[in-house]
This record gives sequence, C-alpha cells and structure tokens, in this order.
Amino acid sequence: MTGQQPQPEPVGFVGLGRMGRPMARSLLRAGFPMVVWNRGAGPAAQLAAAGAHPAASPAELARAARVVLTMLPDLPEVEEVLAGEDGLLHGLRPGAVLVVMGTVSPAGVAELGARLRPAGVAVVDAPVSGGEAGAEQATLSIMAGGRPEDVARVRPLLEAMGGTVEHFGPLGAGQLAKACNQVVVAATITALAEASLLARAGGLDPRQLFAVLAGGLAGSRVLELKGEKLLGHDFRPGGAAAFQHKDLGFALAAARAEGVALPLTALVDQLFGAARWSGFGDDDHTVVLRVLERLAGRAP
Repeated sequence: MTGQQPQPEPVGFVGLGRMGRPMARSLLRAGFPMVVWNRGAGPAAQLAAAGAHPAASPAELARAARVVLTMLPDLPEVEEVLAGEDGLLHGLRPGAVLVVMGTVSPAGVAELGARLRPAGVAVVDAPVSGGEAGAEQATLSIMAGGRPEDVARVRPLLEAMGGTVEHFGPLGAGQLAKACNQVVVAATITALAEASLLARAGGLDPRQLFAVLAGGLAGSRVLELKGEKLLGHDFRPGGAAAFQHKDLGFALAAARAEGVALPLTALVDQLFGAARWSGFGDDDHTVVLRVLERLAGRAP
C-alpha cells in the first residue's frame, strides 16, 4: 500500500500586475497552494476564484508561506512591502526564502540579501524575460542568482512558470543576466523602429520589409512579438518604456562597476530616456519609434 504524497507547502506571491497575475496562475495550475497579496484587491480576488488564498497583509502572507515570491517594479517597492508591522519581515521566519522576480539592481539585491541573512531569511533573485505572452504560457526565461541550495529549493516553482531556468551564480547574478537581456531587447526594438522609419521614408511597405526580415538573419523573437505594434503604432502598455529605461540604467551601472564600455547601450538609454521625459513612460517600449519619428520630423 503506497502512502499519500505530501502536500506542497503554501507559496506566497506578492505583486499581481500584468506579469505577476499570470505567473501566480501558472503556480496554481501546477498544484502549488498559493497565498497572495496585492495592493489593489481586485487581482487577489481573481486568483481567489482560481483557488488562491488572499492575505490581509504581507505579514499574514509571510506567516503562511515559507517561500515568498515578489513581482514588483523595483527594490523600493520590495522594501515597502518588507517594512512595518504589516510587512513581510514581520511574518518571515528563519529558514524562509524571499524570491525577487522583478528587475532590480544587481548590487542592490545583493545588499538586501546581506541585510536579511542575519534573520535567517535567504534571498534569491530570479528576474524573467518573455513578456506577458511568456507569463500566460508559462514559457518565461528565468535567470536566477543565489546560493545553490536556495535556488534548488525554489527551482520547482521557477520551472512551473518558465520554459528556461538558469542559475548564473551568487545573489545578483540573475539580475546581471537580465540586464544583459535588456541590452539586447532595447537595442533590437530600437533597430526595428529605425528600419521601419527608414522604410516608410523611402517609400517601402514596412510590413513587407518585416516579413523579409523575419525570414532571414534579422529575424528575432522581438520582431515576432513586437513587429505588429511597431507597424500599427500600437503603443498600448506592454513592457513599459519607463521600465526599459530603468533596466538600461542597471546595465550601465554594472558596466561602470566592471570597467566595461557599452556605447550602444548608452545611446539606446538616451532614446528611452527621451521617451520617458516626453510623457511616454507608461507606453509600450516600442514607443521609441515615436521618439525617432520626432527626431526625423516625421511624427504622425
């Protein structure tokens, strides 16, 4: 007679935005008991209908879960949910693991881990790439940093949300890998925006051009996912331009710390900064096309 399989421990998830909500749903579909918290109650209620337990506060969530995942824009937002009597730190116990899945500073998350270590709380950084489509389909690329035993402990959770999970090294290494990812994403979006602008200016059909690019060496996942937005000037929010600018700042800061020149990244950073300062920060990062059109005097 075989015994019953032990029930997985509850997992806490904080931050149920465009990315966090489908990521939490993936964990529910994989059979993990979920405790969730979000500043706005609506997303938590939606997940409650799917079987999650909404917590009244981050502290309550941390008391119920030994592993807590956060999907928040940056470290200040993580610090905010950690702090205070209702914060995560008031509920996290020794042996808990905090997984920072938003894109943050590599040095900053390493410093956070050093601060939480004396309390017996381990930190893993595990930023993601793949956008909302990857979150919905549980095909995200996930870049992890942290102690091997901590990453191994949370790997089943990461694999439930992603098709590719790589452990890059100590705490902060996942964020450095994500910074490299963002260098490529931002540069590719900018190159596609420039190509579409040049095609239109020269009388070519940009859609026809993108079809040719997709079939050759210039084809990419970025073109596949973002081509239609560029062609249609559809800048409705997806990956926000402000977040892209923030992430490029992390890449440039890491480059300065390592003594590495990233001239292309510095230029692309300026373009996304211009998008942000022009009031386009909440738009999809393909809005860099609008910046280029303004520079060319061809704004629609």
